[in-house]
Amino acid sequence: MDTTQLLKGVLDAAVLAVIADEDGYGYDVVRRLRTAGLEEVGDASVYGTLRRLYSAGALTSYVVPSDEGPHRKYYGINDQGRAALAVQRKEWREFSTTLTGLLDKEAAR
Repeated sequence: MDTTQLLKGVLDAAVLAVIADEDGYGYDVVRRLRTAGLEEVGDASVYGTLRRLYSAGALTSYVVPSDEGPHRKYYGINDQGRAALAVQRKEWREFSTTLTGLLDKEAAR
């Protein structure tokens, strides 16, 4: 199964979940998503999602100076982002339960 389309539909939730665990900068979020098993996630998709979630008010940001390169823009989740993540978690559980039921029913035949 090509998971690219699935990933597009859940990338907001995945990014919010990663940042809810710990603040992070763009590539750090990409790395954590890939480490969690989303190897196909694209850098540009994650950076765009971070910018969009920030613009929507779900994330905060702050800059951390670096002695070894450019400053890094870190993102953190705020109350609005936590509320959005809670809704997305609920919706995901309901959707995945429904789909699992359909797939398991078909496999039992």
